Amino acid sequence: MARQTLAEDTVSSSFSEDRLTIMRLQEEIVRLRTGTVCALNEMLDLHDLDTSLHASRLAEWAVRVGQHLDMRGTELADLEIGAILHDIGKNGVPLAILKKPGKLDDDERKQVEKHSEYGWAILKVIPGFEKTALFVLHHHERVDGKGYPAGLSGEEIPLASKIITVVDSFDAMTSDRAYRKGLPIDEAVRRLHADSGTQFDRTIVNLFVEIAERDINEVRSAVDL
Repeated sequence: MARQTLAEDTVSSSFSEDRLTIMRLQEEIVRLRTGTVCALNEMLDLHDLDTSLHASRLAEWAVRVGQHLDMRGTELADLEIGAILHDIGKNGVPLAILKKPGKLDDDERKQVEKHSEYGWAILKVIPGFEKTALFVLHHHERVDGKGYPAGLSGEEIPLASKIITVVDSFDAMTSDRAYRKGLPIDEAVRRLHADSGTQFDRTIVNLFVEIAERDINEVRSAVDL
């Protein structure tokens, strides 16, 4: 009987050690994932501070929308990272074009539109970022199929990309830039509604507007420090 108890204790101890090892590995993966996101966002910050601050606000907005859509766990985490890194591909676009005060010519616009593909190319090679890479690739698609780079429409577009599209457009419209003042919130909301069903998913617009009108000051004070 004593031998059986000793064997059981050995198995139990081994199982506990294995579980601790798995927990440590999981914690290390989380640290590596977080560190990678921070490093990439810092790289974006060095290239263009406005873009980095914009990304931080987007993450806050996107998570709030995702939670209201019952997104949880890794699904919500992938959405948050996609929102933070949606413009990481702009590191491949000359700053003179990104900061140009006037209207872009056709060649310059094509260069800017490449940023979603550049972002996908960067993120798809990072283990664990495959879904996030797709969200970034498609965050300029339109529900009517007239977006880029793939011309996806409706349900073909990932839900996370649809969320990022709406919050991206709102924050861009309402934020000050070196070359223009941001729009009033009411006007930005009007434009979102006007383009619902064509550029934007109508359900996400309605949900986001409800959240934005309630939380605008809280979000901006949280990230624009």
